[in-house]
Amino acid sequence: MVISAVGLRKEFTVRVKAGRLRRVKRTVAAVDGVDIAVARGEMVGYIGPNGAGKSTTLKMLTGVLTPSGGEVSVCGLSPVRQRTTLARRIGVVFGQRSQLWWDLPLRESFTLLRHVYRVPPAEHAARLRTCRSLLDLDPFLDTPVRQLSLGQRMRGELTAALLHGPEVLFLDEPTIGLDVVSRQAVRGFLSALGATGDVTLVLTTHDLADIEKLCKRLLVIDHGRVVHDGTIEALHARYGSRRRVVVELDGPLEAPPEVPGASLAAAEPGRLAYDLETATVGDVLTRLPGALLRDVAIVEPDIEDVVARLYTEPPAATTPAGHGGLGAATGAP
Repeated sequence: MVISAVGLRKEFTVRVKAGRLRRVKRTVAAVDGVDIAVARGEMVGYIGPNGAGKSTTLKMLTGVLTPSGGEVSVCGLSPVRQRTTLARRIGVVFGQRSQLWWDLPLRESFTLLRHVYRVPPAEHAARLRTCRSLLDLDPFLDTPVRQLSLGQRMRGELTAALLHGPEVLFLDEPTIGLDVVSRQAVRGFLSALGATGDVTLVLTTHDLADIEKLCKRLLVIDHGRVVHDGTIEALHARYGSRRRVVVELDGPLEAPPEVPGASLAAAEPGRLAYDLETATVGDVLTRLPGALLRDVAIVEPDIEDVVARLYTEPPAATTPAGHGGLGAATGAP
């Protein structure tokens, strides 16, 4: 495994009010016993509400924070003890922290990074060529970083994180605040990068569309513990989300037909909607007169609704949705 952790913990000491004038110390576990196993080439989405422990986990994996307990390794290295060596083998894009020199043109920032990471000129040039093409960097390569738009700067940050050929790329909110065009450019680039299988990608984001488009595996953390590890489809199944079949009709029906394994969600003149439980789309259509069918649409469940339900409701089934990797799904703590 390129990323591995067992019982990973991080505790912070905070001062809280205890009366009008007195404050007492209290220990808070930001990450509370997370087990991680990510294979080389995986694209993993890591999500959770604010304060759940996402950023704290990434900071321990990259050596920024020292764990309070547990064991962790990334690329076979101890992130804190071997942080300098690890930095040459991972790429990081963290929120507002920039790797670029604000007063220099973007091109010169890339040149400086080649020297920082001691990348052979031919390798650096080849990787930069690829990024220039996929991220359309050429129109602003000679623009000072401080004059770049947010979307242009994020494309520059992604390039900066990849020029030394990292084995793992950690991304924290890479599309936040971007316009539609820039967001699509970043997603397309990351999708192409992941398709090569050369880079392991760990993505934290509040934009769940990023997860749906980029990651086959989803980790959900809440109160410092992993509450789901598996596919997005497994999350839908575990929390009872359903596909909806919407049928448009050319004429009225006396009464909407009952469909075993599906529930009627809406009934309007010329339009019916069924939520599928165990039934299939074909089961719905066979119950309707074919002569009246005009159109059929299948509406996939919204992952945002599923995740919101995860934090407020127990799972619909007790079968784990585990992946054999980062913490089997165990239900909210």
